[in-house]
Amino acid sequence: MKSETQRKSLVLMGIKHCGKSTQGRLLAKKLSLPFFDTDTLIEDATGKSPRQIYNESGADAFKDAEYEACKKLADELSAKGTDAVIATGGGICMNERAVETLRSLGKCIFLIADEKLASDRIVREVVTKEDGTLSNLPAYIACKNPSTILDVRKIFHDFYMERTKLYSRIADLCVEMKQAPKDENLRNILEAVGTLKTDS
Repeated sequence: MKSETQRKSLVLMGIKHCGKSTQGRLLAKKLSLPFFDTDTLIEDATGKSPRQIYNESGADAFKDAEYEACKKLADELSAKGTDAVIATGGGICMNERAVETLRSLGKCIFLIADEKLASDRIVREVVTKEDGTLSNLPAYIACKNPSTILDVRKIFHDFYMERTKLYSRIADLCVEMKQAPKDENLRNILEAVGTLKTDS
């Protein structure tokens, strides 16, 4: 187990499309740290995407896979004495074991997405079939059986409000992601964690 002063990894959390992977890579480069994405680690370990696991085997199976991926990463980083920047899946706030495992490595940072921007990104990915049904939806929306794009946006709004409350409770830091250049959001994150030098 790392001591308090050694635990300097940055764990990025938030809903899908909030910028975790994009900002994670930028942060890792800026801080000269390795970057990991827990969704990628899950896929590497299981051969299936998180969505596949969830749809085929259910929420509990996905949580187990997510926890195992986080535990393996935490063990490897601790063994090497290495810090990292880690982007997490959008639903990790529902997986207490995984959250606590990553919390042992450093600071949990909630990247607060703009609701409309996130909703627009989800809607752009929706596929309307010939029979009028909607597909390519996140599982938490698909399970509500939306029949229109307006339904999708309403479901997302309720989800957004719920997740914002959860992540705000979990996180050590909360940083708003603005509709601005990536470098500006990067500076905001760095300032929040106290690593942005005043002369930079």
